Amino acid sequence: MSSPRVRRIADRIQVIVAEMLERRIKDPRLGFVTVTDVRVSGDTQQATVFYTVLGSVEDQQAQMTASAQALESAKGLIRSEVGKQLGMRHVPSLTFIADALPETARQLDEVLARAKQQDEEVAALRGDTYAGESDPYKKPRVRDEDLDDDWDAQDDTDDRDED
Repeated sequence: MSSPRVRRIADRIQVIVAEMLERRIKDPRLGFVTVTDVRVSGDTQQATVFYTVLGSVEDQQAQMTASAQALESAKGLIRSEVGKQLGMRHVPSLTFIADALPETARQLDEVLARAKQQDEEVAALRGDTYAGESDPYKKPRVRDEDLDDDWDAQDDTDDRDED
């Protein structure tokens, strides 16, 4: 785990980069970029910025490529702003990496949808009848009055024999 200082630096870099992308970077290649996470090395010399690009699935690859080029060209400006706002002697070098989380989430959604469809197919094949009885719970035994009296009489005779 990283130290609290490194985590605070990473959180601050995330905020600075997000504000820069929202307000100061006006590159038309830059799509709807969201900074998802920042990881800083223990010596604070390297910072890895993870980002996602919002868009349709068809245009996703083209938007990712264009946004990666825009981020690479704006890296110096963003790093200088990070240095100014952090006030550190050595500003970490920035590396932008497209986050794989949305792709993984999309694949999980597809798997869950396929599993739901298969469950519905199995439920349709199963039908409406139960495997056991219609009422699976056990009921208490009801004794007839005759049996109950005979049972008590037999218990009394057993007690006398033992004495």
